[in-house]
Amino acid sequence: MTEITGQSTSVDYIPILIQLAVAVGFGVTTIIGTHLIGPKVRTENKLGSFESGVEVIGNARQPFSIKYFLVAILFVIFDIEVIFMYPWAVNFREFGWEGLIEMFVFMGLLLLGFIYIIKKKALDWD
Repeated sequence: MTEITGQSTSVDYIPILIQLAVAVGFGVTTIIGTHLIGPKVRTENKLGSFESGVEVIGNARQPFSIKYFLVAILFVIFDIEVIFMYPWAVNFREFGWEGLIEMFVFMGLLLLGFIYIIKKKALDWD
């Protein structure tokens, strides 16, 4: 039996360096390969802007409603809520009453934020 001393040597890092070299080599090879064997015809039609199958009309800098971004941020917030609730639900018995109270505080803070959003009429699409 060999004794484990907890010290690492430079030999221990060789697999990591090999993986790093393979990853960088793959990336560089892919970039160079696409330039060498890819199509080289550059027409005005190919270089033009293209958005979801629709021709671009007008200026891209025109202002538009912020409601879409607000709803997207709300979705992310409540998605994160679910992500935090899953591990809590799995370990519910281990946390006991303290874990239950902490989850109620967490849910209460999110509920306060949701009430604020409703009061500001952020979800109205008028």
